[in-house]
Amino acid sequence: MLKIRAKKVVKMSCFSCCSGEKLSRKSLKRSIKNYKDTKTLASFANLSFKSDSSRKRYITEEIKKVGKGHISAKIFAFRELTVATQNFNLENMIGEGGFGRVYKGQLEDKVVAVKQLDRNGFQGNREFLVEVLMLSLLHHSNLVNLIGYCADGDQRILVYEYLANGSLEDHLLDLPEGKAPLDWNTRMKIAAGAAKGLEYLHETADPPVIYRDFKASNILLDAEFNPKLSDFGLAKLGPTGDKTHVSTRVMGTYGYCAPEYALTGQLTSKSDVYSFGVVFLEIITGRRVIDNSRPSEEQNLVTWASPLLKDRKKFDLLADPLLEGKYHQKGLHQALAVAAMCLQEEDTTRPLMSDVVTALEYLATNKGPGEGGILDEHEEGENDHTES
Repeated sequence: MLKIRAKKVVKMSCFSCCSGEKLSRKSLKRSIKNYKDTKTLASFANLSFKSDSSRKRYITEEIKKVGKGHISAKIFAFRELTVATQNFNLENMIGEGGFGRVYKGQLEDKVVAVKQLDRNGFQGNREFLVEVLMLSLLHHSNLVNLIGYCADGDQRILVYEYLANGSLEDHLLDLPEGKAPLDWNTRMKIAAGAAKGLEYLHETADPPVIYRDFKASNILLDAEFNPKLSDFGLAKLGPTGDKTHVSTRVMGTYGYCAPEYALTGQLTSKSDVYSFGVVFLEIITGRRVIDNSRPSEEQNLVTWASPLLKDRKKFDLLADPLLEGKYHQKGLHQALAVAAMCLQEEDTTRPLMSDVVTALEYLATNKGPGEGGILDEHEEGENDHTES
């Protein structure tokens, strides 16, 4: 069973990165068999079904069995969620993607987010099952809280805590006209919190969990802009014992996948570290990882940024223009150094997420210009753009 070990002390909708293939039966089997107290689920990977409807009925029953035993999330009837969302009224819709739609709902005691999966969409029964398991067994302040789920008939619905500020993508990459952009301190706070979520998955969960779909749209924000990771349908249990990696079909979102994973299908926690580096670069620059509206040489964020990251004189070109220069040079340089380390081509040279957390906590607690920070704008070397 997934358990928690003592914390170490340390000094776009989803599709295959390459081809759009879904989570394989074999890879799900490898993941599920690790949950020793949910053995009935392991048999799912071995079963063949005469029809899609028989598959859905079986999965529904298995989820309900587990729910009665080991899963703390509540099982909702479809009619309850119909009432909560006013019959899935479009006026209550707060998000939409390849997986389906997300609605704001009202239960008796709380406001919730209700994700109704598209029965013909990407996130299928296996991904639904994985997400229910993962979010029921993993608990951290930087992971979204799963309240419950519905598996009535063909319906596959997940009920989460409601997070008032939507996703990081909403505030960073899809900023409505007239809305104030995120300031430097808030960006560093979000990055640090998201890093803590990954650190928990990699270094505290036992066996470790590889998130596999880290991107701005999967980072949700509460009313105080505290980040929480969501959408665990692609998550996999990491290697244990003498194993160095997990071999699996390549899944995720184009642009965020680590190069070694995209090429070989060999997945490690360092694959998530690379994805974090991509998102952190989005946070710093305000640019999308892939933006076809830009000149061809700037369409891929990592390709465009890589030469600039090697020249300190050009670091300011990487700062989001919407920041209007309201950041310390030292803070920008330190943030870019973290991003560059995470984006190393060789996975073994990337840092652990605990090291990233240490660096980002420092950046998040040191305020920007005019905000009472301990860094002085005229600190020696602060505005020195010469090569070190």
